[in-house]
Amino acid sequence: LIGGSAAMHEVYKMVEKIAPTDLPVLIQGETGTGKELIAHAIHNNSIRAKNVWLAFNCAALPQTLLESELFGYAKGAFTGAVADKKGYLEIASEGTLFIDEIADMPMVMQQKLLRALEEKQIRRIGAEKPVFVNPRFVFACNRNLEELVKNKLFREDLFYRMNAIVINLPSLRERKEDIPALVNHFLKKYSVPNEPMEITGEVMDVLCGWDWPGNIRELENEMKKICVLNKDSRTVQARMISETIRNRSTSTACGPGKGRTLKELRENFERETILDTLRRKDGNVTRTAHELGYARPSFYEKMKQLGIAPETK
Repeated sequence: LIGGSAAMHEVYKMVEKIAPTDLPVLIQGETGTGKELIAHAIHNNSIRAKNVWLAFNCAALPQTLLESELFGYAKGAFTGAVADKKGYLEIASEGTLFIDEIADMPMVMQQKLLRALEEKQIRRIGAEKPVFVNPRFVFACNRNLEELVKNKLFREDLFYRMNAIVINLPSLRERKEDIPALVNHFLKKYSVPNEPMEITGEVMDVLCGWDWPGNIRELENEMKKICVLNKDSRTVQARMISETIRNRSTSTACGPGKGRTLKELRENFERETILDTLRRKDGNVTRTAHELGYARPSFYEKMKQLGIAPETK
């Protein structure tokens, strides 16, 4: 999870609070904002972390296959059903089931899902007896579910049952101060190993001046394209950025970081990330270093560079 903005800190705090519980969670946000990453963070910080994690996208399959994939089927239920098959709900039992694009689930399936939530029981297609299931449910949606409920396009009882906890993910245009950290992360990820491309403050301003309608996914794809097409370059040039972004960018500095150099923005992000992780780990330096990918000696050196005094750790 990357982002030191105030908006994302609120999300991190919410994840920390709700992860140990078994309450259903609804994550709402535009496409590309990282809903699955947040869902995975909830799983990884829960008591179910060592159990199975499954992601199921209601928009990725035709409706004729959705029910059999989610609920499973009994042998002989239909042509081709030569053996019993467990669905995602059974496989994820005692683990976490992330159901994405929940608004695309057909109404008839919503009733069956409601029973799974309320009674922890499902019935495979063609089966006579119910099966016990106990996954931790995390749902995600990029549409306004309340409006869908009002328009009778989504079951009201299911809506109120699944949104015990709601996390609203901000769009990237609402947290532009996170763009420098995300850009550097993706440059490290997609550049030649151990030789990440660098970026000037001027070019970063161009990236920050774009509203990124596709959010983090769009930014990642842009950085990936730049790295793949410019392997012999060590610095990102403005000409490497997609023409649409170059021509329509307002070329403004990134939010609260306006007026600061790229080095200052990076150091500020690193400082906030380390301090926040230390707080979450109750000041345990070893656990903090491990989570952030540092060896303990180099982590102490990084803290010293960033002016994090021993008494604050």
